Amino acid sequence: MIEHGDPISVNFGGFVSLSTIDWRGRAVCTVFLRGCPLRCSYCQNEAIQTGEDNREIGEIASMIRTSSPFISGVVFSGGEPAAQREALIALARIAKGMGLAVGIQTSGLFPETLEALIGERLVDKIAIDYKTEWEGFSGAGKGGPARPRSGYRKNVTRSIAICRNAWKEKTLAEFEIVVTVFYENITSLRAISDTNGDVPLVLQQGEHKIPMMPDKNVNMSEYIARKQTTIERYTPMTLAEIVKIAEGLRRDIRIRTREVGEITCTRRFIL
Repeated sequence: MIEHGDPISVNFGGFVSLSTIDWRGRAVCTVFLRGCPLRCSYCQNEAIQTGEDNREIGEIASMIRTSSPFISGVVFSGGEPAAQREALIALARIAKGMGLAVGIQTSGLFPETLEALIGERLVDKIAIDYKTEWEGFSGAGKGGPARPRSGYRKNVTRSIAICRNAWKEKTLAEFEIVVTVFYENITSLRAISDTNGDVPLVLQQGEHKIPMMPDKNVNMSEYIARKQTTIERYTPMTLAEIVKIAEGLRRDIRIRTREVGEITCTRRFIL
């Protein structure tokens, strides 16, 4: 049994007991919820996009409680945590009951979940990882499962509106839009920035996913060669290249790269 109501099943994706990178300025634990209807080309958590590892919510609560003496918050990520609405809300209640701040990393595909969390004052930070059509959620790539192109743009727009209003009304302490940057989505990035100029924007260095083994019968030598070709063909943007993009947006922007972590480009230095 759990602290709040009947037992709830969680499709569990993983747990990091202590992280100093998932929430700027806080030490947190990170709970990954399995499952995501999108299939973005760069997803680094492909292993938890699908599949099942159902746990009772009390087990996840125990993990958070074990970390609680060393942290000030919990981040729920995925997969897509907002897809598991009932479980996410219950876990947020539990975290709040421990005196911990709650952060959500989401694609924005499920605005109703975000609205419920905000309405109950269960979330302190929401980071919307805004997807572009080029990145693959739209099903533009060949093969693979169908991807929900039609609903994403409408839903992420609504999610941003909900979060923006709560942020301005101070019922949501922190809100940001994160765009993972590649050479191929710069035009979309500019449109996202122009449309959401009042919302804090983070540019995250994109790293192309190296495809997982498609099936166990593939020739291993061919597979390794294909992986190496992918690495050589798609090198991540450098920090200098991302800064140049930020300069063109003419606004305050935070930039995250694997090499240097997070830096801030402020407008006064860009103008």
